[in-house]
Amino acid sequence: MTIETEVFQVLRALVDGRVYPDMAPAGSPRPYIVYQQVGGVALNFLDPTIPSKRNSLMQVCVWAEARIEASNLIELVELALRGAVGLQVAVQGAPVSTCDDVTKLRGARQDYSIWL
Repeated sequence: MTIETEVFQVLRALVDGRVYPDMAPAGSPRPYIVYQQVGGVALNFLDPTIPSKRNSLMQVCVWAEARIEASNLIELVELALRGAVGLQVAVQGAPVSTCDDVTKLRGARQDYSIWL
């Protein structure tokens, strides 16, 4: 299974399955979660051994109608990822609040280093 698949499985219950890679479809009901791999650590060995683990620096963004809803949801995301069985998750910083001028949605994003 890929890290992306695992992230979806962990987060889908928080928003009735409205978890999307890269961007949400236009008109998606709120709140929803978007995730995107933004890098990670590449394991390299001196011999041709293929690593048994993979790492992803995953940015998770939540979008909602109100600031408090977005803030509460990003906290639930962190709790869900930290508690995910099979994933080794390290939070890479506190959540960052944001808003979208066009849609008027409130958001929050947070980065996680995830090993699988």
